[in-house]
Amino acid sequence: MIVRIMGEGQWSLPDEKLDQLNEVDGKLEQAVSGNDEEGFKTAFAALLDLVRGGEKVADDVLHDSDVILPPADSTLSEMRELISGDGLIAG
Repeated sequence: MIVRIMGEGQWSLPDEKLDQLNEVDGKLEQAVSGNDEEGFKTAFAALLDLVRGGEKVADDVLHDSDVILPPADSTLSEMRELISGDGLIAG
């Protein structure tokens, strides 16, 4: 699976990481819906760290992204506009 973090690039993650991504995404969604600033920061940082732990795709290689995450400096209010009932990661 290819995940893009806007402004940073793309990472390749094995499909087996989807459950782990969804778990962290669920925590992020819960923090955002609860207006929990600290929970949001913690969950979003964990999600980005999980993605960054994958294999970085070279900048000169372009793949369609399966998931696109907002930039690391996104705020709680910005995230509230992006998250649907399924979080940031569908599945």
